[in-house]
Amino acid sequence: MKLVVVLPMLAVLLGLRFVKPRMIVWLAAWWAAIFVTLRFGFATPIPVSVVKLYMGIVTLALTAYILADRERMRQVREPLTAFLVEQRYQPALMAVAVLIPVLAAVQVWAGMTAEAQPPSFARTVHPAPPDSITVHGTDYPLGTQDNPYRSLEGTNPAEFEERLQDGRRVYYENCFYCHGDLMAGQGLYASGLNPIPTNFQDPGTIAMLREAFLFWRISKGAPGLPEEGGPWQSAMPAWEKFLSDEEMWNVILFLYDFTDSRPRAVEAHS
Repeated sequence: MKLVVVLPMLAVLLGLRFVKPRMIVWLAAWWAAIFVTLRFGFATPIPVSVVKLYMGIVTLALTAYILADRERMRQVREPLTAFLVEQRYQPALMAVAVLIPVLAAVQVWAGMTAEAQPPSFARTVHPAPPDSITVHGTDYPLGTQDNPYRSLEGTNPAEFEERLQDGRRVYYENCFYCHGDLMAGQGLYASGLNPIPTNFQDPGTIAMLREAFLFWRISKGAPGLPEEGGPWQSAMPAWEKFLSDEEMWNVILFLYDFTDSRPRAVEAHS
């Protein structure tokens, strides 16, 4: 994170605890601080679509906070009512009434007149993985690595089924919000992301890849892509921060099983 951005935001919010401003000022300060942190506070920029999604959640949360208490509602309602009806605020009200559509028009104009800029270098949809990765202290040589639980499909079907069910749990607890119920890249948040999530039902996706490639992409996420995979604004997190190695291998088993696909085999080396 960029401390030069985050620390001033924290200082302002802490200072408000001592100043004790009106509720509406407190709400505005929190909303603005979160927006500035998300938009400018990370060394790796967060996609604008994701910022909009998070700020929508923040707005709903702050609104719920207000509506949950009559006193808070009163503290917000009274200054808003005064601003709208009292004579002394009429110049400011007129300025706001003019400024809002002007800003909206400027934003639309800027979007319509912006020239499309090509990426600074070509992007590879399926970039070559590194020779090896380290996840939770374990080294995985991706050139020869296979799913350590794939063999259970033939040797121990009962345990293989248990791993499929665990993979199902992992997927619907973490992945389906973006990739969707049917793994077609049409999840709840998909329309707010750019690029949109991968459609696993497409025969040109996981059916063309080895399981080790998926393990790399899942564990390291968008932050782990090499330069040839950019320019990249994917919201895909590095799931190694939230899932165990076993859970990631299990969800890979489930991805192939659900889409009725088979992973590409490890090539034989002479």
